[in-house]
Amino acid sequence: NSEDVRCKCICPPYKDQSGHIYNKNVSQKDCDCLHVVEPMPVPGPDVEAYCLRCECKYEERSSVTIKVNIVILLA
Repeated sequence: NSEDVRCKCICPPYKDQSGHIYNKNVSQKDCDCLHVVEPMPVPGPDVEAYCLRCECKYEERSSVTIKVNIVILLA
């Protein structure tokens, strides 16, 4: 299920840009700032410096397992 995987990038404030969290459904190999942060909030020369500050993590979850656990807890 494509909704069970995502890449989450947490980018702290940079120059006049406030911090922001970006989420996107991409493959694990594409889990980086350049593929996830859209639109890029800084101009071309600052992209590398901005992306170096961002922390990107690939996350997987099983929504079926989560639903089963909720049913068991509510029963």
